[in-house]
Amino acid sequence: MSSYLIPVLSSVINLCIKFSPFASCGNGVILNKMYSVTRNRETIYAEYIFNYHPDFKGKLDKYYDRYLPYHIEGGDVLNLNSHTLAVGISQRTEAAAIDELAKNCFKDPNCKIDTILAFNIPESRAFMHLDTVFTQIDYDKFTYHPGIMDTLQVFEITEGDIPDSDEDLNVVEVNGSLESILEKYLGRDITLIPCAGGEKISSEREQWNDGTNTLCIAPGVVVVYDRNNITNELLRDNGIKVLEMHSAELSRGRGGPRCMSMPLQRSDRI
Repeated sequence: MSSYLIPVLSSVINLCIKFSPFASCGNGVILNKMYSVTRNRETIYAEYIFNYHPDFKGKLDKYYDRYLPYHIEGGDVLNLNSHTLAVGISQRTEAAAIDELAKNCFKDPNCKIDTILAFNIPESRAFMHLDTVFTQIDYDKFTYHPGIMDTLQVFEITEGDIPDSDEDLNVVEVNGSLESILEKYLGRDITLIPCAGGEKISSEREQWNDGTNTLCIAPGVVVVYDRNNITNELLRDNGIKVLEMHSAELSRGRGGPRCMSMPLQRSDRI
């Protein structure tokens, strides 16, 4: 194999990890600046698709661009409902990128997002994105990794009083338990399901194997890896329909079911 083909093929292979290069948000797309220089090439594909494919050309707003200086990745972006976005401050996403994303969302009259919750999680290879430790599996249910709870900070970002100035964003730390914070912004009782029931050794093992990286394909219906048997049984106990798949070599590449998906359009009954 020609040596110059190897970088190209590695980018194509990494496209399996679909949530990283871009994410859908509101009526638009977040085209990411990747943490790794090598992986930043992957967003070129998405850029051409959104710019030239007839299904998307001229029809989508762009809330972030791959040419901006701050890195952000799609695994840190969770659409909680039609007007609330959760974004992780993590190993792969900078706070400055979230500020830029917020400004672009708030100034777009077509974007329904009016609140961004920034989740500050530990910077760790194991916790590279928010969706490696926290995912929504129903309107009122979430799975999470207990290892983030001691240091987790949540910040509310809303539109500021003076657009296009130093006061164009209001950023306030939100106090309280994760459960109470989610209840406040989602307006409903919330159930949190800890990875592997919260037992330290089991939860660390199953989180590393993407136990909290669930792909929710409908409210209360998730795709998960079969190797995380403790977490999967807990999900079933909480009324979740669990669709198991063999992880095999997929988990060796450090990507869970959510990482390898890219929802472009969702129905929102909230």
